[in-house]
Amino acid sequence: MFSIIQAAGWPIWPLILCSIIALALVIERFSSLRTARVAPPKLVDEVLTVTRSNLPSPDVVNKLADNSVLGRVLATGLRAVINEPRISEANLRNAFEGAGRAAVHQMERYLNTLGTIAAAAPLLGLLGTVIGMIQIFASQGGGTGGNPTELAHGISVALYNTAFALMVAIPALMFYRYFRGKVDEYVLDLEQAAERMVPHLMRFTAQR
Repeated sequence: MFSIIQAAGWPIWPLILCSIIALALVIERFSSLRTARVAPPKLVDEVLTVTRSNLPSPDVVNKLADNSVLGRVLATGLRAVINEPRISEANLRNAFEGAGRAAVHQMERYLNTLGTIAAAAPLLGLLGTVIGMIQIFASQGGGTGGNPTELAHGISVALYNTAFALMVAIPALMFYRYFRGKVDEYVLDLEQAAERMVPHLMRFTAQR
């Protein structure tokens, strides 16, 4: 492998850097976008049960916010009702929407970088191949007496850049699409949770 890297020349080093960054981002996103850290399945039901008769204390709300991304969104709605007992439904929905936008921004973190690597890696590989081809033909001196075997070998070496670039770009694109789909699913979960919480919390504003 090291001999291949040496033969491919300096253009392959940006691709190696992209591959390391892409691997780190994939591992980080797998950890951050786990269901337990974003939207635990029964969290909304638990919150509805706890707040069936009265609003929770600030300590309980803080623990909810530290639970997950969904917990942070739900805690924002609870704090809005606690801090403003006469809050209108429109303002409560605005509070949920603001928290939801922040949550989406957090879930989409690094995805643009991963998508950029997936798009840029083939271009970097093509650049490396073109540079290699230029060097090969320049070394032939423009004459007709070049060794065909050496020329074929040089072209195969130049194509290492394109091959390695595709090895980086294809997995990066697949993981980018996968994580985008996960984020879209979580966004739907957040929206449905907010829709369930709004009428539930509005009961407390009517009682005050």
